This record gives sequence, structure tokens and C-alpha cells, in this order.
Amino acid sequence: MRYRPGHKAEVHQKIVKDASRRVLSEGLNGAAVAAVMRDTGLTHGGFYKHFESKDELLLESLREAFREIADNLAHAAEQLHPEGAWKAIVKAYLTPDYCDHPERGCPLPALAPELARVDKKMKGQIVNELVKYKDRMLPFMPGRRTADKERAFFSIFSTMVGAMEIARMLPEPAMREMVLASARDFLLHSF
Repeated sequence: MRYRPGHKAEVHQKIVKDASRRVLSEGLNGAAVAAVMRDTGLTHGGFYKHFESKDELLLESLREAFREIADNLAHAAEQLHPEGAWKAIVKAYLTPDYCDHPERGCPLPALAPELARVDKKMKGQIVNELVKYKDRMLPFMPGRRTADKERAFFSIFSTMVGAMEIARMLPEPAMREMVLASARDFLLHSF
């Protein structure tokens, strides 16, 4: 059976998107090859037509997750005047929606402990994705010099990631919102 041009690339992208959602919601082990391929309507054997290894799929799914959150945050930031762009990022990130749906949010609060334990080779590739994420957000950060913007990025994102991790541990929506609102208010009044 012949497929139209671009079919393989489309299927590959669908596999990566599905794996990305699974990884964010279930962790690095959530992207079991059989489950990801089944979700895409393909067989386990078809996996190797698209990826050399599960690690390759994990890296591509993380790359997709970082790209997606960066696009969403950049879009929110671009709606405001440059001086207030970082505030839009804070408001967009610290939401009950991202808290309740890790599959649509930032990979850092969803996966940080697991990412810290991956092997050295994979960790280096993940760090490359983190650097791209930082570089994408840097123009929106407060500060005049690059060093000031980097300091702000690390302060703002560390606070947001930590707040999101804590909020996700809490059973009650009101408790989760209190944590998110506290972090949001703290950040918005700190710079």
C-alpha cells in the first residue's frame, strides 16, 4: 500500500505528541512503546520505523513538550507591552488548568525528579532542551542586561516550578489555588 508524501512525517509527529502527553501525565515510564504505538493506531513493530530507541522517543517527546509550553508562554507574553511580558508568563503558568492537567503544562514540575536521575548522556541532551527553553523565555524577563534577565528567569521559573509541584500534591482545589495564588502574588510584586 502506498502512502501519500509526508505521511511518515505526520505519523512520526503524532507519535511524538501522544508520547509527550503520556510522559507529562505519567512520567518517563508512562511512554511505554506498546502503549504509545497503540494510542497512535500502530503496532509495536512499527516503532522502529520511526525511532532507533525508546530514549530517542523520550527526547523527542520532551523537546515537543518544552516547545509547546514555550510557544504558549511566549504567546501570552507577546500580548502585553514588553515591560509586562514576564507578568503574563507568570499568570499563564500558575493556573489551575496547568496544575490539574500536567499533560498540557511545563515538563519541569511534571518530571524534574525523574530527569535528575537519567543517565549522563541523556541528561546532557535534556540540558540542551532546558537551555533552549530559557533562551526562548529570556527576552520576556525583567532586567536590562542579559545577566539580569537570566537571574530573573531562574528566580521566576524556580518559584513557579516549585509552586506547581507543591500544588499538585494537594488534594483540594482550594488548597492548590492558594499555593498558586501565593506564588503568583509573590512574583508579581518582587520585580
